[in-house]
Amino acid sequence: MTEISLSALTGQLLDAARKAGADTADAMAVEGTSLSIDVLDGKLEHADRSEGIDIGLRVLIGQRQACVSASDISTRTIDEMAARAVAMAKEAPEDPYAGLADPSQLVTDYDTDALELFDPSDEPDPQMLQDDALRAEAAAAGISGVTQVQSASAGYGRNRIHMAATNGFSAGYQRSNRAISCVAIAGTGAGMERDYDHDSRIFQSDLTDATEIGVSAGERAVARLDARKPKTGTYPVLFDERVASSLIGHLLAAINGIAIARGASFLRDAMGEQVLPDHLSLIEDPHRKRTGASRPFDGEGLPTQSRAIVENGRLTTWTLDLATARQLGLQSTGNAARGTASPPGPSVSNVALTQGTASRDDLIRDMGTGLLVTSMIGSTINPNTGDYSRGAAGLWVENGEISHTVNECTIAGNLRDMLQRIIPANDAQTHLSRVVPSLLIDGLTLAGE
Repeated sequence: MTEISLSALTGQLLDAARKAGADTADAMAVEGTSLSIDVLDGKLEHADRSEGIDIGLRVLIGQRQACVSASDISTRTIDEMAARAVAMAKEAPEDPYAGLADPSQLVTDYDTDALELFDPSDEPDPQMLQDDALRAEAAAAGISGVTQVQSASAGYGRNRIHMAATNGFSAGYQRSNRAISCVAIAGTGAGMERDYDHDSRIFQSDLTDATEIGVSAGERAVARLDARKPKTGTYPVLFDERVASSLIGHLLAAINGIAIARGASFLRDAMGEQVLPDHLSLIEDPHRKRTGASRPFDGEGLPTQSRAIVENGRLTTWTLDLATARQLGLQSTGNAARGTASPPGPSVSNVALTQGTASRDDLIRDMGTGLLVTSMIGSTINPNTGDYSRGAAGLWVENGEISHTVNECTIAGNLRDMLQRIIPANDAQTHLSRVVPSLLIDGLTLAGE
C-alpha cells in the first residue's frame, strides 16, 4: 500500500468543510494494517490481512455539530462528506458546550518518539505468526487434562493517526501491536471447563513466548475442573490480578465527566472525599513508555499530563474533555479521546494503583476462608448507587489454603464501600495500561447453594 500523507488528507477535509459552510471543523485520518493467523489441530485455520484508511470529519455551525466518516478518500467523497456534515449540523440541536479548543490551549511541546509507541522492526511475516500460534497450541495441548485447544492465534497491527482542526492544530503519531492468545478446554461432556491466556505488546521483543502462553492457558483450564458452588454467606473475596482491574474500572467510569455532568454516578458528590484506603493512590500517566494507552496529546489537541486521580485515598479530579469541562465550569484534564465516526469524549489513558507489600499467597493465607476470583461473567452495576453484582468463578480458600474449584456463584456488595476496603497485593503487571494488583475485600456476599 502506497503511503499517503495523512496531514495533507486532514487538511483537504478541513478545506472541504470550510467551502461547504462550516464555521469550524476538525478532522481525523487513520491508516492501518492488520495481520492475524488462527490455527487449529496443528494446521492453519484462517489467515486475514487488511489495509485501509478511515477518515472522519466534525463540523460546527455555531453551537450545532455533526460528524461523518468514510473509508474512501477520493476528492468526490470528501466533498460529499463535508456537504453532508454541514447539512446535518444545520438540523442538529444546539449544544452550548460544543466547540474546538482555543489556540492557547493546544499542545506545543511533545515527543511521540520518546513514548516508544511503534516498533520500527520489520512487520512479521505470516509464517512467523503461524509458528507462534502453533507453538501456543501445542504447549496447551501438552498439559495433562487438556482435551481440546479451542483456538490459538497470533497477530500484528500498525496504525498511523493524524488529527487537524481549523484552530491550527495538526499532529500525528503511529502505533504498533503484536499479540498471541490461546484458549484451552479441559475435561469432557458436562464437566468441560475453558480458560485462556494472552499477551499484547507494542514491541515484538517484549512479547511473552508463545509456549508460555499455551502452557498457562492449559494449566488454567485444568485448574477449573471439578468445580462446585460455594455456600451462600459473607466471606472475604480476593480478586485475582487478571480481574481486579475491573474494580478500578468501575471507579474510573464513575468519575468520567459525562457521568458526572448527567448526575449518573455513585461518586457524583465525592470530590475531595475518601474513595480508597488512605494509603492508596491512583495515578494516571499518559506518557509511560511502551504502553498501549499512552498518548502525546488528547483527541482535541490538548497536552496530556500525569495526574493523581486519587491521592492518599481522596478523589481529586474528574476525567474531562472540553465539552464536559465547560458543562461543569472546570478546565479540561486533557483526556479527550475520539474515533473517526464520533465527537470527542473523556477517557483515561494509563493508570496505576499503589501496590501493597504482601504477595497474593500472603493474602490467601491471611484471608482464612473465602473465594479467590479468577474469572467473572456478566454484571449488574447500578451507576447511581454503586450496587454491585457479578457472576464469578475461582478457587475456594479454606483456613488459608486453596481447597477446590468454585463456579456458578454471585458476588454482591456496594462499590463505594468495597473500594474503601481494598487490600492490594504486590503482583501487578507494570506493562499493562491498568496496573492493578490482586485486591482483597473482606465481608462480601456470595450467593451459591
